[in-house]
Amino acid sequence: MTIHLVDIHHTTHTCPANPDPHPVDTRRTVLAVIDGGPCQTPITIHCGNTTAQVPCGRHEPRERQCGACRTIVTEHTITSTHHHEVAA
Repeated sequence: MTIHLVDIHHTTHTCPANPDPHPVDTRRTVLAVIDGGPCQTPITIHCGNTTAQVPCGRHEPRERQCGACRTIVTEHTITSTHHHEVAA
């Protein structure tokens, strides 16, 4: 399985139009990608007189993908910054 390790940072603020804190920006930083390796169960595709094999991760839904094609995103750190806006 391919694993993506990410950091997430949310920026929120409050303003006169909406006094509840709400998100204005979300940044994701990819820290590492660990490759799952080659597909273990490629799928044969037929198109006219041509056949080709593609990785199951490009064709099958997640529950039918092999372990090498399945992707997992792991959140390493989630941080947030809050900004207050004042009415003029």
